[in-house]
Amino acid sequence: MSITVDPRRKEKIIRYKAPKNQGQSGGANEDMMPDYMNILGMIFSMCGLMMKLKWCAWFALYCSCISFSSSRASDDAKQVLSSFMLSVSAVVMSYLQNPAAMTPPWAS
Repeated sequence: MSITVDPRRKEKIIRYKAPKNQGQSGGANEDMMPDYMNILGMIFSMCGLMMKLKWCAWFALYCSCISFSSSRASDDAKQVLSSFMLSVSAVVMSYLQNPAAMTPPWAS
């Protein structure tokens, strides 16, 4: 009969404690890129709709795609989807009003 002895030392075990947030809303390492791109997408889509600038509408669609692709699962999907649909409608409406090809902003 052999009795096996547990080689682990009970006094050396340190239990893991998750770090607490220092009173910040989402932690110091929270990525704000989706929120910034969402705001930029809305601003550029409104500029594309109101001023009929096609490049603003395309840039709004680009920003909305970045916001959608880098958003977290816990984010509000309605806000991201509404920004995406607003930018798509800006592109569609700018081409419905003037179906000519887009000219770059620096070319007069």
